[in-house]
Amino acid sequence: MEKYQELANSIITGDDVKSKETTQKLVNKGITPTEILNDGLIPGMDTIGKKFKENEIFIPEVLIAARAMHSAMDVIKPLLSVSDIPSRGTIVIGTVQGDLHDIGKNLVAMILEGKGFTVIDVGVDVSAENFIEEVKKNNANIVGLSALLTTTMTEMKEIIEMFRADDSVKDVKIMIGGAPITQEYADKIGADGYAPDAASAKDLAVDLLK
Repeated sequence: MEKYQELANSIITGDDVKSKETTQKLVNKGITPTEILNDGLIPGMDTIGKKFKENEIFIPEVLIAARAMHSAMDVIKPLLSVSDIPSRGTIVIGTVQGDLHDIGKNLVAMILEGKGFTVIDVGVDVSAENFIEEVKKNNANIVGLSALLTTTMTEMKEIIEMFRADDSVKDVKIMIGGAPITQEYADKIGADGYAPDAASAKDLAVDLLK
């Protein structure tokens, strides 16, 4: 909608000062956090995701846009409990045990947050037991596993096997990604989905919850 275009543009251009000011103005006018999120912030991050996917922008621009998104969220987060904004779903995301790379994982987390998901980022070097513990604690719908090294991608198979063997989490959807990962590998180890980049991960998460 036109009245949210200024806010969406501030996300797209990565203007964190403008995004915060514009969000505050909308709140002062009585606009609900739900509308601000759904009609201003999410469309802005959607545009960033599409541009990133089509190689029109790169990692630095995504990080700057995410910073602007977080500045706006700082304004509306205190209001969330009273307006009860529905989350699209809860996702636990992390880099598997033995792997300390986090740039790709961080990008995915930011774009998922921008799409309205509740993201629990458990960091790097995460064991299967920790993933399962966080899923149970947060009642998550999806797990996102990241690996950059060919030596750690085998951890994904073990994690998936442990999830499927635990009745309380066996139905949780598991999506995987990272430089050495392929759709073929995802199929081989029984993952529910594979995403080659952050924008695709957002679309995959939406599809997995349909």
